[in-house]
Amino acid sequence: MFKAIIVFIGLFLICADSSAATARQSVDTIISGGTVVTVNSAMDVIEDGAVAIKDGTILAVGKRAAITSRFGAKQVIKAQGQIVMPGLVNTHTHIPMVMFRGYADDLPLLQWLKEYIWPAEARFVKPDSVRIASYLAIAEMIRSGTTTFSDSYFFEDVVASVARKANIRAVVGECLLDFPTPNSKTSEEGLKYTEALIREYSGDRLVTVAVAPHAPYTCSPELLKKALELSDKYNAPLHIHVAETKDEVSDLELRFHMRPVGYLDSLGLLTARTIAAHAIQLDTAEIKVLADRKTGVAHNPESNMKLAEGIARVPEMLSTGVKVGLGTDGAASNNDLNMFEEMKAAALLHKVQTWSPTVLDARTALRMATIDGAEVLGLKNKTGSLEAGKDADIIIIDVDRPHLVPFYNVYSLLVYSVDGSDVDTVMVAGKVVMKDKKLLTINEQQALADMRALAQEIKKEASGLNEHLEGR
Repeated sequence: MFKAIIVFIGLFLICADSSAATARQSVDTIISGGTVVTVNSAMDVIEDGAVAIKDGTILAVGKRAAITSRFGAKQVIKAQGQIVMPGLVNTHTHIPMVMFRGYADDLPLLQWLKEYIWPAEARFVKPDSVRIASYLAIAEMIRSGTTTFSDSYFFEDVVASVARKANIRAVVGECLLDFPTPNSKTSEEGLKYTEALIREYSGDRLVTVAVAPHAPYTCSPELLKKALELSDKYNAPLHIHVAETKDEVSDLELRFHMRPVGYLDSLGLLTARTIAAHAIQLDTAEIKVLADRKTGVAHNPESNMKLAEGIARVPEMLSTGVKVGLGTDGAASNNDLNMFEEMKAAALLHKVQTWSPTVLDARTALRMATIDGAEVLGLKNKTGSLEAGKDADIIIIDVDRPHLVPFYNVYSLLVYSVDGSDVDTVMVAGKVVMKDKKLLTINEQQALADMRALAQEIKKEASGLNEHLEGR
């Protein structure tokens, strides 16, 4: 009789467990354990948390026990003792320019562009070189925790194609200028190319196409107006360099008797879809206009420092209500694409500039690199935070490292101590693209070999450049 009771209880428990398992919702992946930094509106941090993911979308975020009781997964990624957070958002870069990393350093911006970069681009920027550079740049970004980037360069169809194959989120815009580019003989060709690209990627989950006039000083009013018309027609982002240099301000004042923001505003280019890259040389009135127009700013502190173009008035922008994200700019003027470095640089730069250690605190810097950057790009509903309904763009940080111990405050740790090399796992739209520091969607060794071969070609053909720089 006693044995029969024991058997009955065992069968009952088995049935109960089976019933509970059946009741749990099936998902593709659960990231289980760790400190979950949501970057939601409440900035919730969940100890021993978990994230449930299905079809690339976050279904739930919460305590591990609660998530695992509600969901059963085909794949469980264990993150105990690690940090789980949104992937970083790079709001302004030129990723193919990794081919010119270290090519011409320590020069003023306009000299750097006119005497070195533009001639080099005319000679070396082709679809194949852009493909090689894009694979290497995207490998670098994934390794350092970036899951979204906004690019403006040439042959952006190639950049978009590589991004899609690597499974990284991208906003791509063909750079439009008044003079011939490596991809277009005329600005009209550039506009047609952009429109074709917008149509090709309409509705794509990962790739968004922007209209990308280069800058007010390289685009005529007519080109800027046509760019705006195209942006309006397709409700596409408009990505443009704004007030990057004092020379730009002087040039516009001389030609149009207006400063950059006033000039662009007079043409209607400042909208909620506009991404204003750099925005360094602004006065208080211009900052107010950006806030009123809901125009986003892509702040690139490391590039701005390297080119000695000044310090953007980011604390004033934030207090005025301007949405501000972070960007690396291209690797030719940074010289890397590491957004963790950019966060730290932004936080430190504005403290020393304002003589206040409380300015641009770690929480603010982290938001600028995630949810605020997503808002600047018009992607706030898709990425930038860990919330139900958003795409699963997630990174996991390995904190079992000497420079990350002890661990008191998660925001302080992420902004001031963590580096891109501490990223262990990266997921974009639910697909794991790096696991245990191994890239899964890019042949990294091939990317390195291809770039080394391309660099040898560039170095051979541009041998006079090094001799000139060494003789300065």
